[in-house]
Amino acid sequence: MNSNDSSDMTNCKKPKSFDRNMIVIGAGAAGLVTSYIAAMVKAKVTLIEGHRMGGDCLNTGCVPSKSLLRTAGVLHDMTRAREFGLKPVAAEFDFAEVMERVQRNIRAIEPHDSVQRYTDLGVECIQGYARLKSPWAVEVNGKTLTARSIVIATGARPAIPPIPGLANTGFLTSDTLWELREKPKRLAVLGGGPIGCELSQAFSRLGVEVTQIEMLPRIMMREDEEVSALVTANFTQEGIKVLTNHKVVGVDQYARDKVVICEHKGKKVAVHCDQILVAVGRTANTDGLGLEELGIALNPNRTIKTDAYLRVPNYKHILACGDVAGPYQFTHTAAHQAWYASVNGLFGHLKKFKADYSVIPWATFTQPEVARVGLNELEARQQNIPYEVACYGIDDLDRAITDEEAYGFVKVLTPPGKDKILGVTIVGQHAGDLIAEYVLAMKHGLGLNKILGTIHIYPTMNEANKYAAGEWKKAHKPEWLLRWVEKYQNWRRR
Repeated sequence: MNSNDSSDMTNCKKPKSFDRNMIVIGAGAAGLVTSYIAAMVKAKVTLIEGHRMGGDCLNTGCVPSKSLLRTAGVLHDMTRAREFGLKPVAAEFDFAEVMERVQRNIRAIEPHDSVQRYTDLGVECIQGYARLKSPWAVEVNGKTLTARSIVIATGARPAIPPIPGLANTGFLTSDTLWELREKPKRLAVLGGGPIGCELSQAFSRLGVEVTQIEMLPRIMMREDEEVSALVTANFTQEGIKVLTNHKVVGVDQYARDKVVICEHKGKKVAVHCDQILVAVGRTANTDGLGLEELGIALNPNRTIKTDAYLRVPNYKHILACGDVAGPYQFTHTAAHQAWYASVNGLFGHLKKFKADYSVIPWATFTQPEVARVGLNELEARQQNIPYEVACYGIDDLDRAITDEEAYGFVKVLTPPGKDKILGVTIVGQHAGDLIAEYVLAMKHGLGLNKILGTIHIYPTMNEANKYAAGEWKKAHKPEWLLRWVEKYQNWRRR
C-alpha cells in the first residue's frame, strides 16, 4: 500500500470532482478563522456548526468570564476606597442582573461571529451535526457534501472526573455556569488551573464564600512557585479558602448541603457548599465524527493526532486545528493554527507550512494577573536549559504606585551572558497587555538591549519591561571598561 495515496486506505472511492474546495467542521475560533481565510482566497467553503456560532470562547469561555471578572473587579475596587483617599462605599447589586450583563456582552459580540457575517464573506454556513462518511464526504442534516479538503475544528468541552456521587449530586461547569441567576452562598471550585482560579476570584468578589480545591501541591502548577505563592496569598487575603494537596474522593448530599469529601494527609476533609463548579481541564470533542471508522488516530489525551502541518497522518487532505488538535487550548492559538490549516488544506499540494509554536503567549486574568511567553524557570530546569534571570519588581514602578497597584514583577530568562529572550513571566496589573512587547521581541529575534534602547512613555506600566531589561544590563555591565573610564575621567580633571 502506498502510504501517500489516501484513496487506498478506504473502500470509498475518491470522487472525480468535488462540491467544494473545503469543509470546516466547527464554528469556534479555529473554524471561523479557517473558513474566513478560505473565503478570502476565493475557495468554495462550507462551515458546519452543530451548536452556536462563536464556539466556547464567545458563549461560555473568554467573553462571559471576562465580563464577570470586570463586574467583580469593580465591586472589589469599591472595597478599596480608603486606599484612594475616598470614604468607604458599598454597592448593592442583583446577581441575576450581573449574569444578564454577561449575556448582553455576548449578544453585543455575536455579530462578529454570526452566520450573516460569514455568509456575506462568502462562506456557506450550515447548522447541524457533521459526520465523516468517507475521507472526502461529510454528512449533515441527511445530505452528503464532498470537498477536496476537510478541516476538523470541533473544540473541547469541560472534563468531568469520575468522582463517586458527583453526577447524582449535580454540578456546574464553565459551560453551564452562565445559566445561574441565583447567587450561591457557598461555592466549591474543583481545580486550580486558570479557569478555576479566575472563577474562584470572580465569585468571591461577588460575595460568595469560595473554597478552591486542588489535588496538587499548589494552584497554577504550570507557573513558577513564586507566581503561585503570590496568587494564593492574594486569594487568601480576599477570603478564598485554598485547599491544596486535597484529593476529591467523593461527593454527597446532606439535607440542602452538597458535600465534597477530600483526602488530605491521610484524613478525610468535608467541604460543605451550595454549588460545585468542576474546572479540572478540558477534553477534545471527537465523539460522533466518524473518526474511528476512517482509522483517524487520537492522542492519549483524546485530541486528534496530526503531523507538523496539522494534517491527519493517514489522510493528508484532512486537517485538525484548535482545541480538538492541541497542544495548546487557547483561543489565540486556535486562530494561529487556523492559518496553517486553511493554507495547507488548500495549497499544501504546492507548498506546505509547519505550524509554528515557538512563541506562544497566554494569560490568567486573576488579580494579580499572570502572563507568560516562552520558558519559565520550571520548564528550563526540566529541559536542562541553562539560563540567567533578570527580574524587576513592579512595586518600585511609579505608575503602579500612583494606581495603588504596586505589586508583582517582570521576570526574564536569557542564556548565560546573552540578551536573547528565552521566556518572560509577568505578574501584576495588565500583565496580559504588558507581555505583548516581549512576544514581539521573541518572534523577531530582538534582545533585551533593543528593549532597553526603546523609549517607553512615562508614567506607564509598560516601563516595567524597560526596567527589567535594565536589570539584565546592570548584571552584565563591563567592569573593565568602567574602571578604564573612571581613570580617564580622573585624568581629564587634571
